[in-house]
Amino acid sequence: MADYTPDSEFELDEPPSKSARKRQMHALQAMGESLVELNDRQLANIPIEDERLLTAIRECRDIRSHSARKRHLQFIGKLMRNIDPEPIDDALQQLHSARQRSTEAFHQLEQLRTDILAAGQEGVELAMARFPSADRQHLRQLVLQHGREVRSNKPPAASRKLFAYLKELQSVQGDPD
Repeated sequence: MADYTPDSEFELDEPPSKSARKRQMHALQAMGESLVELNDRQLANIPIEDERLLTAIRECRDIRSHSARKRHLQFIGKLMRNIDPEPIDDALQQLHSARQRSTEAFHQLEQLRTDILAAGQEGVELAMARFPSADRQHLRQLVLQHGREVRSNKPPAASRKLFAYLKELQSVQGDPD
């Protein structure tokens, strides 16, 4: 009589369970939905060789009916089962990280503007430390204008101008990191 060992039963190469296949299909469908949300320029940077998939993605953008869009996203998920999703996923991750870096840079500029305006005339030195090529006189004028606007309860036009100037300086100088 042969000895039964439970480990020998699991050594067989079994196909994935129905739940695992379903999770994989939902992940592909979610990836397809991410592709649909991209604009044409971003989509051109994604390595998709399947022309049917590209056509389906472009068609899905024009569908306004919720149920029809859902069916079309399922179709995109079905088409994605026939291709290797790794390069597409990597490209989407790179796009997402670039977007995240851009958002972080935007928030850093907003914080710098807030710090400059809160410090008043001493805030000009904060900007000069970050952007040595900045026009000190222009910064000083914007800070003074902001002070006048706050005292007279006017809209923050100087604050907006300061942010635009800081953004321009950052684009000229590039990232400090």
